[in-house]
Amino acid sequence: MILQAHSYYSLRYGTLSVERLIELSVKKGYKKIVLTDINNTTGAIDFVKLGREAGLEPIVGADIRNNDALMYVLIAKNAEGFFEINQFLTVHHLEKKAYPSQAPEFNQVVVVYPFENIPEKNLKTNEYIGVSVLQLNRLTFSPLAKQKEKLLLLQNVVFDTDDGYHLHLHLRAIDHNCLLSKLTESHHATKQDHFPSYVDLLNSFANWQHLIQNTEKLLDACSMHFDFKTVKNRATFTGNAKDDKALLKKLAYDGLIYRYGKQHFEAENRLRHELEIIDKLGFSAYFLITWDVIRYSMSRGFYHVGRGSGANSIVAYCLKITDVDPIELDLYFERFLNPKRTSPPDFDIDYSWKERDEVIDYIFKRYGREHTALLGTINTFKGKSIYRELGKVFGLPKEEIDAFLKDPNAKQDGSELFQKMEILAEQMKDFPNMRSIHAGGILISEKPINYYGALDLPPKGFPTIQWDMYVAEDIGFEKLDILSQRGIGHIKEAAEIILENRKINVDVHAVQEFKRDQKVKEQLWKGDTIGCFYVESPAMRGLLKKLRCDNYLSLVAASSIIRPGVARSGMMRAYIERFHQPEKIQYLHPVMEAQLKETYGVMVYQEDVLKVCHHFAGLDLADADVLRRAMSGKYRSKKEFQRIVDRFFSNCKERGYSDELTKEVWRQIESFAGYSFSKAHSASYAVESFQSLYLKAYYPLEFITAVINNFGGFYQSWVYFNEAQTAGADVQLPCVNHSNYKTRLIYQTIYIGFIHLMGLETELGKSIQTERELRGDFMDVNDFVERISIGKEQMALLIRAGAFRFTQKPKAALLWEMQLFFNKGQNHSSGGLLFSLPKKRYQLPDFVFSDLEDAYDEIELLGFPVSLQSLDMLNTSFRGDLLASDLHSNVGKSVRMLGKLVTYKNVRTVRKELMHFGTFLDKNGQFFDTTHFPDSLRKYPFRGYGIYLILGKIVEEFGFPSLEVEKMARLQVQEDPRG
Repeated sequence: MILQAHSYYSLRYGTLSVERLIELSVKKGYKKIVLTDINNTTGAIDFVKLGREAGLEPIVGADIRNNDALMYVLIAKNAEGFFEINQFLTVHHLEKKAYPSQAPEFNQVVVVYPFENIPEKNLKTNEYIGVSVLQLNRLTFSPLAKQKEKLLLLQNVVFDTDDGYHLHLHLRAIDHNCLLSKLTESHHATKQDHFPSYVDLLNSFANWQHLIQNTEKLLDACSMHFDFKTVKNRATFTGNAKDDKALLKKLAYDGLIYRYGKQHFEAENRLRHELEIIDKLGFSAYFLITWDVIRYSMSRGFYHVGRGSGANSIVAYCLKITDVDPIELDLYFERFLNPKRTSPPDFDIDYSWKERDEVIDYIFKRYGREHTALLGTINTFKGKSIYRELGKVFGLPKEEIDAFLKDPNAKQDGSELFQKMEILAEQMKDFPNMRSIHAGGILISEKPINYYGALDLPPKGFPTIQWDMYVAEDIGFEKLDILSQRGIGHIKEAAEIILENRKINVDVHAVQEFKRDQKVKEQLWKGDTIGCFYVESPAMRGLLKKLRCDNYLSLVAASSIIRPGVARSGMMRAYIERFHQPEKIQYLHPVMEAQLKETYGVMVYQEDVLKVCHHFAGLDLADADVLRRAMSGKYRSKKEFQRIVDRFFSNCKERGYSDELTKEVWRQIESFAGYSFSKAHSASYAVESFQSLYLKAYYPLEFITAVINNFGGFYQSWVYFNEAQTAGADVQLPCVNHSNYKTRLIYQTIYIGFIHLMGLETELGKSIQTERELRGDFMDVNDFVERISIGKEQMALLIRAGAFRFTQKPKAALLWEMQLFFNKGQNHSSGGLLFSLPKKRYQLPDFVFSDLEDAYDEIELLGFPVSLQSLDMLNTSFRGDLLASDLHSNVGKSVRMLGKLVTYKNVRTVRKELMHFGTFLDKNGQFFDTTHFPDSLRKYPFRGYGIYLILGKIVEEFGFPSLEVEKMARLQVQEDPRG
């Protein structure tokens, strides 16, 4: 009979999880309670589901507040009332407006005003006044005592114990970003807002029986149910299920001819079978909606990559949702869809980061804002951030917090305070901190979305549901993921630059041709993949060489085993060893050989996990899929997961397997399932990799320019400019007459874009290109400042960057001229008058300048030198005993090499010792890799980015050479002559 219970979804206020709230309700003798979180209904669906499972009658509502002031409590009588509450919350969140002090008209919602906020108007039929225990004495002398039928028992529940109260206070201080000592009474709950037992609550109101009776009567009239069994997505695309089926069939068969030609019996049989399953399970609309999104984006000229388990489908392939051929890859159909599956397969659609928002906007407009929302996510208190928040609450200096985090066991002044912080941190761990947006999930509902939750309007600008993907799954929603990545952007931009620079129209979707192209295969085999999507990291380039990867299927496998965690599990090394020596493979069991022969006995894909669970342990495909999803963190029912684990082991026992065999198979499943890709997912990435590889092989300068302009690659920009030079480009400094805001390719010359100049204002960089395109090249510095609104500091920056070298004047002379153009301390901001006056001629002295000065300017402004190679800035002329290209022919030798550090990776050994894998460039701009074992690293650590002299032994593993470092030193460069 609690009307105002808060879970921890009352952010930085509540202290009880939904599960704990339900557990306490049952334990304390309650049959009904109302969950009313502050200005949200995030926990409502979980509360109803788990509450009913526990034998509780769950009722939901919302606690409406402006800042800390309670306006009223809203309680839903039923699903329609829940819809009304969510509508009310949504309107105020989307319009960013305060809640009214008096509630609006509701049909199926009860409004409970707190005793301290009684409206002056007469109460409506559905409106009541809530009275807490502390307010009973005041009620005795209040005129309200006569309105017996309008009075309710209002117990606010925020915490359960004294520890919970203290946790609440600290959460409130975090919320108000103030010291704990600065909290006022209005900021937090009182000690009376604990969770009393049912008996204690009744005893507190023993002399006010009518309050108890009114409250019980009200709650008896409320009942909240959710249908957790049916799919909540939009039911039809055309408005009629039969028409959906017919349209999907037509589109799929049209696509079959496009993909496979007129006669392909295997494809046609599989297509027919899939269409039957899709229709039987009622997923036609889901496919058609996804097709509709793809159709729109293609009409706008946007590129996309379709991923997710839906990419296992030939229907998806025929609809152009994906470019993954499931027959070519022998994709596991049941991973995509099976008759036991209750939710549609998910599609992940990647777009360029520049085009994704337009696609999302189309979806909202096409399917209506009442039925469309971005999926939310809950950011929680985690790790060091908890201590930083608590440190601010306690008023601790940042230095003390940092010292504690660096070594929690060290003696600290005020150690009791740090002990208290540790206790609070443990209590707060995984508490919701704020609501946010899922990476790309979109929901399209049949009924208005507010039947399931309220919406927020985050900075992204699209309405976002207040709960996360787990709730979506529980209630029966399947999200459509519209994601962004920069790989697609550089593929599209490369095609545009090729058309502009070479007048060639490249079809980047001719992936089947790319897969057969010998030049592309050679590039892949050599690991010449800098800039190529997903295959450019040092680890991936090394893996490609070790696997002698020269075909699509090998790349699909490599894309999966490179995943984080696989190396730690030993699976990646096992795969490489078995690839080189397949005759030595010893399968654990004949079933394992039958299911995993393609991948040398290693579970490379999520489908492999399903196959082993199904064929080895006899789990049905639905249970096997639950197991896979649970291990990858996408299923949260621990009870259901444990049930399937138990069944796995019991089934193995029934089949006569030894405990040793069963445990080893389970170990392999467990170690890999959490990190593996679906095969279709890896295949989608491999398609995009082949598009990049083709463009790099045939149009290297256009391709690398596009990579530079889209940023977001594995490496810093200077590495891609180095790659351009290696490919034959003449890389030029920014120039006001040739550079655009982004980097520009003109034939074989790459002009660095103004976007790369640190400190240059964005609008200024763009205005230079706009003005030049409108009125032609700039004649000289004088002409430039007459036409461009610019200040002295920005002008000096452009001069120092070499942007006026077309004048053939030294930078020092140009800077002198600039001083004459600008009055001291006064910027030129309008253009015109100052420079239209007759110009005086000054005789300037001869200036001495050097490439070294220019190089230091460039490092300061661009981050890397252009006028000189980095190695040419060294004090020494020594360039090493050999180059990267000589490693293969010198295996086993100890050599000295010189290299510019590109990147290094931290890893921990089995003994938890730190070691590094490094990547360097030699004097010719070619990559070589190094290994730094703990002993060597302790004596010779990295000293920041720069050029290193490295002594080490050349080793080779599976055909991939690297340098095992013994000693290393960062070399000194020539002093900066600029003073």
